[in-house]
Amino acid sequence: MSDDVVAPEVPELGMRAPNEALEPHGPVVVDNIAVARLYGEPLFSMPTDLYIPPDALQLFLEAFEGPLDLLLYLIRKQNFNILDIPMASVTRQYLAYVEQIRKTNLELASDYLLMAAMLIEIKSRMLLPPKKSLDGAEPEDPRAELVRRLIEYEQMKLAAARIDALPLLGRDFLRAQVVIEQSIAPRFPDVDADELRAAWADILKRAKLTQHHHITREQLSVREHMSIVLRALQGRRFAMFEDLFDVTRGPQVLVVTFIALLELAREHLLEVTQAEAFAPIYVRLAYTPT
Repeated sequence: MSDDVVAPEVPELGMRAPNEALEPHGPVVVDNIAVARLYGEPLFSMPTDLYIPPDALQLFLEAFEGPLDLLLYLIRKQNFNILDIPMASVTRQYLAYVEQIRKTNLELASDYLLMAAMLIEIKSRMLLPPKKSLDGAEPEDPRAELVRRLIEYEQMKLAAARIDALPLLGRDFLRAQVVIEQSIAPRFPDVDADELRAAWADILKRAKLTQHHHITREQLSVREHMSIVLRALQGRRFAMFEDLFDVTRGPQVLVVTFIALLELAREHLLEVTQAEAFAPIYVRLAYTPT
């Protein structure tokens, strides 16, 4: 990239004066009669002793947010490669801008002067032959630190722009507020017949749980029920497991019958089989070889 760029590209400078009615071609007529207004009062002729103090004209040079912003502007404006910055051209344009703000606002120019010194140092180091390192590695580019800072600044600037583009409460939209007037007298919900029927059934169910139970003792023999099961299996190849229980005689008889089945199986007098998992369970007399 050639470094023969002479004219620096800087943003246009804004200018403001207290009397904006003056123009090169003569005064602007206001209200078809007055040439200007001073504190709301019409002015029909220009004063001959008009004095403009030196600080009446102000230059607005705060177009950039800092030295890095100015450098990034100069590089992107001319499509320079940020990894291979032409230091001579960029430094010349940067110093031209700093010279303009130094004449008007020295306090603002202080930050820019520090970056200008850094640019001049980098340009000087690039003109000198690189120093060889002790380990024989390639010398570091003097622009490496500046490139790193510029890339990080550009990333933060783009991220800030994306965040600023997000909808903001109070700027892009307002929170909706709805006022609901409530009646002073409370209104109770209506009760239908189904809910009353369900409530009455629940009361009856709880009443049955509180009834008195009379418990009587019944003599049951496991041996007797073992004989009953053996007689039920006589002459049959097999029987369903549930068919051996008499469900009409209450849970006590069912428990004793189940214990009798277990005792018969333990004594190898009957066999309990099942074809596969979750299939019906069958009971048959044990095979006794003769």
